[in-house]
Amino acid sequence: MDSETRIEADEIGIRLDVWCVAQGDNLTRVEAQRLIELPEEADLGVRVNGKRSKSNYKLRANDSVSVARPAVIATEIKAENIPLTIVFEDEDMLVIDKPRGMVVHPAPGSLHGTLVNAVLAHAEDLSGIGGESRPGIVHRLDKDTGGLLMVAKNDFAHRHLQAQIQDRTAERRYWAIVWGLPQFRTATVEAPIGRHPSNRKRMAVVTDPRYTSRDAVTELTVKDAYGSMFTLLEAKLQTGRTHQIRVHCAYIHHPVVGDTTYAGTKKVPGDLMGGESKRRIERAIDALGGQALHAVFLAFNHPRTEERMEFTVSPAPVMLDLIETLQAAFGKEK
Repeated sequence: MDSETRIEADEIGIRLDVWCVAQGDNLTRVEAQRLIELPEEADLGVRVNGKRSKSNYKLRANDSVSVARPAVIATEIKAENIPLTIVFEDEDMLVIDKPRGMVVHPAPGSLHGTLVNAVLAHAEDLSGIGGESRPGIVHRLDKDTGGLLMVAKNDFAHRHLQAQIQDRTAERRYWAIVWGLPQFRTATVEAPIGRHPSNRKRMAVVTDPRYTSRDAVTELTVKDAYGSMFTLLEAKLQTGRTHQIRVHCAYIHHPVVGDTTYAGTKKVPGDLMGGESKRRIERAIDALGGQALHAVFLAFNHPRTEERMEFTVSPAPVMLDLIETLQAAFGKEK
């Protein structure tokens, strides 16, 4: 879709993202919000009266909205016989325990070996809402974040599951090992997230109105503490922004261990710990190969039966090894 439309009288007061979805062309609300939040210099995206606006902008009389989407490029995603850990499956959906190190969907530089390639070899019929490169993908996990992920087999299930994420009736919890000892047992981080103003490959907490951001809310609970150096947090997502947990943890000055993008690659202070314990911890951190973050819990209502479904998995072995190493060095918190 590449068009410009004058707002009608009965459309006044409608949210911009809701209006975009209502125009058809198989655009989901999440996709609409991504188009709306594109940077000013981008040729594509959504503009109101020639300017960028927020997703929650309420349309006014005589507004003119232009929507420019990327051209559809014909691609053939090959099914690849890659082993999957399937936690649940029926005719509508799958729940998969994605391994760390696996990219979710094909992208430039990662056209093969992705979760989508693997799922296509397992189930030929997948939802098409996500587009040609993201069939069936309801929500994503970063490459180096493992854990529970929903995949829709049809458009009905996809819309139903995605609506639960947007309405916060689906529940997603993660375990994260972070640097330092937070001064709370539970906390809610409410800080909007957008593209970093000077580094477009990173996300950041963005409060400057000159830049686009979206509301982001993360609930954090301390599960275990290891001296004053490390903490095991449980993070519950209320929203699902890109890199949300990693950005919010860095924002409160407790970055996720092993996170090379958001300052999580610190060193164990030699003045606080030395000897073999320090070396064991450092080896366990090096073995992570990425951030110490895993999606351990997922709950939602089945799209067809409405039955409440809950799933739990253990963190990746390398993350469990780090937890055990920290417990041995510091003792488990009582």
